[in-house]
Amino acid sequence: MPLHPQVVKLMNIIAELNIPAVWEISPEESRGLVKKRRELIQGDFIPVGNVYDRTILGPAGEIPVRIYVPDTDGTTSLLMHFHGGGWVIGDLDTADSTCRMLANGINATVVSVDYRMAPETKFPDAPDDCYAATVWAVENAAELSIDGSKIAVAGTSAGGNLAAAVALMARDKSGPAISHQILYYPVIDYQFDRASYNNFAGGEYGLTKQAIEWFWEQYIPKGGDPHHPYASVIRVDDLSGLAATTIIAAEFDPLVDEAVDYGEALKTAGNDVVTTVYEGMNHGFNGNIGLVDAARTANEQAIARVKASLG
Repeated sequence: MPLHPQVVKLMNIIAELNIPAVWEISPEESRGLVKKRRELIQGDFIPVGNVYDRTILGPAGEIPVRIYVPDTDGTTSLLMHFHGGGWVIGDLDTADSTCRMLANGINATVVSVDYRMAPETKFPDAPDDCYAATVWAVENAAELSIDGSKIAVAGTSAGGNLAAAVALMARDKSGPAISHQILYYPVIDYQFDRASYNNFAGGEYGLTKQAIEWFWEQYIPKGGDPHHPYASVIRVDDLSGLAATTIIAAEFDPLVDEAVDYGEALKTAGNDVVTTVYEGMNHGFNGNIGLVDAARTANEQAIARVKASLG
């Protein structure tokens, strides 16, 4: 099917901003333009019981986090969330609506992590921060009023890559025990020859192949290994023993083929996996709650899957 009219409407609004390509301007300028775009396009505001910002101690200093607490009595489960933006341009506000919906739907305290970003810092700083924040949340379960045995991770795009990396790190380091991972069109491989990269390479669908290649250049240090298993997560020798997984992908997205490939690889390794490609959607649709009907549907699907995993 063609791009959904709701997606086309949003893309037309964004086009009026005449935002330069990320490789044409500085990361600081790109971050400012992302905020401007967010101010222009606002979906439903979803109230939750409480939202507050704080910092926690990470491997290289303080890590800002935003904590969403549902309006509920007693302990909740825990959802760690890692925002998208190519490891370069996202922030805590990028994922605000998704975090709010997940907190309410799952009855989970959501800890959204503002990890160190490229190009100021390089891999593996971002996954190290995300894993450290996950360990911190579990170690402070009593303070957060969470059940430290009920843990899920989630992320969009580069954040999906980080969620997948944290799930691998937790398995390899013998904890914390993660029950579910929600991966919204995750980046999973430093390889750019899958068919969807060519089919949706240009800017008519939003995210471009050239932008993804540029993001990888910012993320991996010079002389570093882009195929390290915590960067190109599909390259892990053994994908068994991982959390149940929900992969949300978009039909018109350069990343759709690798998202599907990761789902198949996880399933082949014996994991519980559901991969859904949403027709007519493009990269980033899950955050447009109230603007794109499929955004709510996709998040509801993820919520149901996580609740089943957490019991």
